[in-house]
Amino acid sequence: MIRTTKFRQAALALGVTVMLAGCAGPNPRDPYEGFNRAMFEFNDTVDTYALKPVATAYKTVTPGFVQTGVGNFFGNLSDAWSSINNLLQGKGEDGMSDFARFALNSTLGIVGLFDIASEAGLPKHKEDFGQTLGVWGVPSGPYVMLPLLGPSTVRDTAALPADIAGDIWRYKDPTNVRNIGTALRVVDTRAGLLDASTLLEDAALDRYEFIRDGYLQRRESQIHPDGDGPSSKRKKDDDAETSAPVSSESAPKELNSGTPAAKPDSQ
Repeated sequence: MIRTTKFRQAALALGVTVMLAGCAGPNPRDPYEGFNRAMFEFNDTVDTYALKPVATAYKTVTPGFVQTGVGNFFGNLSDAWSSINNLLQGKGEDGMSDFARFALNSTLGIVGLFDIASEAGLPKHKEDFGQTLGVWGVPSGPYVMLPLLGPSTVRDTAALPADIAGDIWRYKDPTNVRNIGTALRVVDTRAGLLDASTLLEDAALDRYEFIRDGYLQRRESQIHPDGDGPSSKRKKDDDAETSAPVSSESAPKELNSGTPAAKPDSQ
């Protein structure tokens, strides 16, 4: 009886260990990979059968200058929120530049249909509250694939309510006009990504991993444009350790340890 009980306990412990090992993803930045891949498949299905066909028809039927005007209009609205986030990040010059862009395009550019500011030498910046939190030192947390919204992180997901509140179009009345404009914005954005998505489908062996790694690297470069992010610091430390001279006493111990060098995670 005692042996049977011990055997059951050992079997239970082994089962729990296997289960936990199965839940842990190979990438520490993506511990929820099972859930994320399910959401990726869901989003891909919606895109394949709904969004992509509509975006393809929109790009085929709509004149190019109309598509440009739509993109400029909503891009101009985003400049206002970018201006605020740049100021919150301590980038006063970029913040004032984005505010000047918004003011110039909203007036001389006819409510943003024409991008006069770029021709005037005012560069466009795309800043959101997730980037602001990153600049303030909030860690990104694990990678998350959101239903319909796509790639994100725990930090960027927590920042979504602020980004939604900072979207000027959210306050447009009447509601039916706001909803039509929102749908047009989504379709226009997807139409601009048609060529890139086709290239991705042809080139990537695992589109999920390609999109995940690309998103994380892009977010790190947005928050740390000078390459001073956590991944860059780890890489510099590893490079310094690799280039450091190895004494004759320590060399055999390191070579025989069988422990591979740690690789920096992608942020």
